[in-house]
Amino acid sequence: MKNACARLLPLSLAAVASAAALLVLFWFAPENYAFYPRCLFHTLTGLQCPGCGGLRAAHRLLHGDLAGAFRLNPFLVGLTPLFAIWAVTYGVYEMSGKRSWYPFTRPAWVWTLLGAGLIFGVARNIVH
Repeated sequence: MKNACARLLPLSLAAVASAAALLVLFWFAPENYAFYPRCLFHTLTGLQCPGCGGLRAAHRLLHGDLAGAFRLNPFLVGLTPLFAIWAVTYGVYEMSGKRSWYPFTRPAWVWTLLGAGLIFGVARNIVH
């Protein structure tokens, strides 16, 4: 019992913190409030990084505006289902202790995502 509680506490805290952050993002649009961080890369170079527009896109996703979110950051919108799959499988693993299917554990996933981010970052600055 103690082992299960010790494993569930960090997962529960992460879930509560994530829910709180999503609520803040839902109620306070990033373009209207200054407490959100600004992109240092964009500030220094004037170019957009792969994450630029991500907070505004997430705000739109939370409001169900898929097309608006896609216009702001298609990379984030495309990665959202992958992140959801990872979060659910990680949560199931942490709660049950059994690894039935745990995606994204191979280094090739990290390199693929980094490469896709780099290509997206270059392409979005060439197109605009």
